[in-house]
Amino acid sequence: MDCRTPAALLAEACAAAGRPSAGARLIRAGENTLWRLPGGVVARIGRPGQLAVAAKELAVADWLHRHRVPAVRPLGHPAAPLAVHGRPVTFWHELPPHRPGTPVELATALRRLHRLPPPPAGLGALDPFVRLPERIAAAALDEPSRRRLRSRLAELRTAWRELALPARPPHLVHGDAWSGNLAVTATTAHLLDFERTALGPAEWDLTTTAVGRHTFGTVPPGTYDAFCAAYGADVTEWPGYPVLRDIRELRLTCYAWQQADADPRHRAEARHRLACLFGEHGPRPWGWTALD
Repeated sequence: MDCRTPAALLAEACAAAGRPSAGARLIRAGENTLWRLPGGVVARIGRPGQLAVAAKELAVADWLHRHRVPAVRPLGHPAAPLAVHGRPVTFWHELPPHRPGTPVELATALRRLHRLPPPPAGLGALDPFVRLPERIAAAALDEPSRRRLRSRLAELRTAWRELALPARPPHLVHGDAWSGNLAVTATTAHLLDFERTALGPAEWDLTTTAVGRHTFGTVPPGTYDAFCAAYGADVTEWPGYPVLRDIRELRLTCYAWQQADADPRHRAEARHRLACLFGEHGPRPWGWTALD
């Protein structure tokens, strides 16, 4: 196990990149750790073993910039991710002061993204189940609950394979399209975080907001209607939506258990989400609470 502190990892990465780290300020600590550096630069330290994913993020961001799509921009030097004790480190231009996007702003950004041609270098196919087996294995669950989640995962893998996707080429999809991955400055809405960007059905990107409306119950009906109008479609009217919804709900439940392991405050929400999946709280919306 790597016992180096986040600050020590940052100092080593900055030294390798020839950048100062004195005065760095932590922006966010999680699966990926973000630091604000002097000179309007942000350093992003990823999870161990994710060097290829970090390289993809840089390539996608550069490609979006070339197509004049507002997105967070890599610094450009170093041009590739640095590997620091197995963790990828990338450097980005810091955005001006910003806030999370609204549903309408997100819909507008997704509409533009989904109309782009696939990147010439190519991307892999969307995998909506990435890291779910590991999260189920690591969750602090009793074995009957763990077996039920694994069974649910297997059912949804089959449903995904059998899903009748729309008869069109796959889109470039963000992969994790929620308001926190759209940074709105005084003039522009910038897409962020391309870790899950892939080729797949555009409906996947729309499902997150639909789940906010119909599962969490936190997106008001009028706001959801405005989201659909801005994008030009309502994903819940597509026959395959229940499969995407169920996959997203499973992901959100497993994420809650991961967060509960790090912060006991989230255990009640994790248990509530699990009980909902197991049919113990009736029909949606289930009143899920977003995790901070």
